[in-house]
Amino acid sequence: MIVFYADRVRDGLCYLPADESAHCVRVLRHQEGDEISVIDGEGTLYTCVLEDADAKAATARIVREEPDWGAHPYVLTLAVCPTKNIDRYEWMAEKATEVGLDCLQPVIGDHSERRVFKPERMQRILLSASKQSLKGAIPKVADAMSVREFITGCTAQVRLIACCFEGETPRLSVAQAIAAALPVAKPEIAVLIGPEGDFSREEVELAVKAGFVPVHLGVSRLRTETAGLVAAVAVYLTLGTV
Repeated sequence: MIVFYADRVRDGLCYLPADESAHCVRVLRHQEGDEISVIDGEGTLYTCVLEDADAKAATARIVREEPDWGAHPYVLTLAVCPTKNIDRYEWMAEKATEVGLDCLQPVIGDHSERRVFKPERMQRILLSASKQSLKGAIPKVADAMSVREFITGCTAQVRLIACCFEGETPRLSVAQAIAAALPVAKPEIAVLIGPEGDFSREEVELAVKAGFVPVHLGVSRLRTETAGLVAAVAVYLTLGTV
């Protein structure tokens, strides 16, 4: 199944941006009257008939729609410190999107080596991953903020911080922490992942005071990007499978 993305949906029509139009018309050679599948990036899949096979601005008429297409039964924010090698960070975000991700929040910690993050390329990567994994919603990429700003501003029902050391509060597994939080239907979950040098103790203490539950991701020492993906998989295996 090939899925296209429309950046505008209005008056029963889906409007494909230039790159999607070129792929649809010039590469795949779709013609007027062909049936195509289109997502709006907000969660809905549209079955459409191509009305204007313009390689720069294709337009398709909506035949039927399917809300919450490819959705998962939770809302997941991964707040992850960007890695020194940004390719690793992009790989993590792409794979987390395939599993189930709603928002990527870049955060800058006390021990972060990379302190600047540009979201434009990342948004394109997540669009491609959403289409490939058959999801109607594209994860949001938030502007970077400090770890402390995220901790104090986070309102998710389940707040987890994955750190490499034991503090006064013993670390749980992700599954244990979710079960202990007694989440409601479609809970909002935030998982905070530190940089290569891990969080400072002050950051973890601040998080615990703000209601974050310390968690571990198993016995192996993981790279930042691996930890982000494992956290997404842990949430998925806890709540997202039948």
